[in-house]
Amino acid sequence: MLVKTYSSTVFGINATTITIEVNLEIGINFYLVGLPDNAVKESQQRIKAAFKNNNLKFPGREITVNMAPADIRKEGSVFDLPIAIGILAVSEQVKLELLSKYILIGELSLDGSIQSTRGILAIALQAKEEGFKGIIVPKANALEAAVVNNLEVFGAENLSEVIKFLNQEKGGMQQTIVDVEKQFGQLIENFELDFRDVKGQMNIKRAFEIAASGGHNVILIGPPGSGKSMLAKRLGSILPTMSLDEALETTKIHSVAGKVKGQVGIISQRPFRKPHHTISDIGLIGGGSYPQPGEISLAHNGVLFLDELPEYKRTVLEVMRQPLEDRTVNISRAKFSIDYPASFMLVAAMNPCPCGYFNHPEKECVCGPGVVQRYLNKISGPLLDRIDIHIEVTPVSFDELANSKPSEGSKEIRERVGAARTIQKNRYLLRNGIHCNAQMTMKEFEEHCKIDKAGSQLLKIAMDKMGLSARAYDRILKVARTIADLESKEKIEAAHIAEAIQYRSLDRTNWALN
Repeated sequence: MLVKTYSSTVFGINATTITIEVNLEIGINFYLVGLPDNAVKESQQRIKAAFKNNNLKFPGREITVNMAPADIRKEGSVFDLPIAIGILAVSEQVKLELLSKYILIGELSLDGSIQSTRGILAIALQAKEEGFKGIIVPKANALEAAVVNNLEVFGAENLSEVIKFLNQEKGGMQQTIVDVEKQFGQLIENFELDFRDVKGQMNIKRAFEIAASGGHNVILIGPPGSGKSMLAKRLGSILPTMSLDEALETTKIHSVAGKVKGQVGIISQRPFRKPHHTISDIGLIGGGSYPQPGEISLAHNGVLFLDELPEYKRTVLEVMRQPLEDRTVNISRAKFSIDYPASFMLVAAMNPCPCGYFNHPEKECVCGPGVVQRYLNKISGPLLDRIDIHIEVTPVSFDELANSKPSEGSKEIRERVGAARTIQKNRYLLRNGIHCNAQMTMKEFEEHCKIDKAGSQLLKIAMDKMGLSARAYDRILKVARTIADLESKEKIEAAHIAEAIQYRSLDRTNWALN
């Protein structure tokens, strides 16, 4: 007798449906085929123990389990449940009627309980796309799967509940229903950190507003304790609110990485990732023998914050260059090739020198001649070229700290950012993959960053007197375009260029001379 159940496996951030074929013949052997890894092969022992502890009969005959398609490697323990149900069905302990309508996912404990797993949202989306009526998942993952509309989601605590459901008996599972739009709306503006808490630093707030408005990458240069990390952590609170499609895409990536908490069905706030400077290349961009998304993909639609930038290994920083341009990362190995999305805002922070006090208004730098330049040279020119805004952060004075006057909050800033993004969205409406000024190609740059004679003269004087490099030219104009959008101006004016010039500190030829 042959019975089929259906499961799924995640490859990259997408799922592939796997057909579990269970055949019962005369004999006493157990065969598991279809390119299973060790975790899948060990399912026999878990299933046998779960059957015994739930008074279920394990057939004393030859059982052959085939996992199709056979050319895809099956990894992990999520196939325990569909294999167990297939064995129960082929031995006539479970009815066949509902088996073809549901995807089954779950790892069995020895007592028959079902453990949570990762990648459930990707699996649920694939199940809906392929026309399955529903999906049966561990109860801890039910909210995550339930964000997919028009798909029945049942969360199971143990094997017995699944059997009762498939046999259409009382005491089975209850369908998990989530009002996605309502949940999304409740969480979308629930920020823990707010710019209202920041004392002083008005110029930094302004720079962050411009960066958020145009999607520009930022680097903060300042001494220890000047507030670089505090400011960076609040950037997400002024970014435009995520659309439902962006939220689903972000949740899908975090689901594959196992980062979605059981009590939250959907990620409604832009992610903020802060990897330690000891991170490896693979940890940052993703990959590995069992491919997983890296930090730059987990920061997709959000912010990647690299604190103490010169302390990162040079090879780690260099692998970011291509994803910063293409907004995606391709992991190619001998046996597989995977694309992960990586559209994020990079915010980097660093001390100006090893001691941290170069250009400090009060403390003296103790670094020797040439040390500052060598420290800055740890960051390559091509990487620095992809960072539009350079901001020098100075310590907040006592008077500013003691000032009890409330600062402008994130909500007010976010409204202005949203208005500027709307202008850009309409401008690039017909341009595929371009949503903000930072993503402009050369064609869009030439079309939308035109300046008049006065602006051109100002930029020429600035480049000559400040010793700005050639790569600073288009960065200044892109930032000036964003400043003009914040003021709802159609053309870039000299005042916009003047402000944008201030945000190229590290391009000055004499900046690191001490």
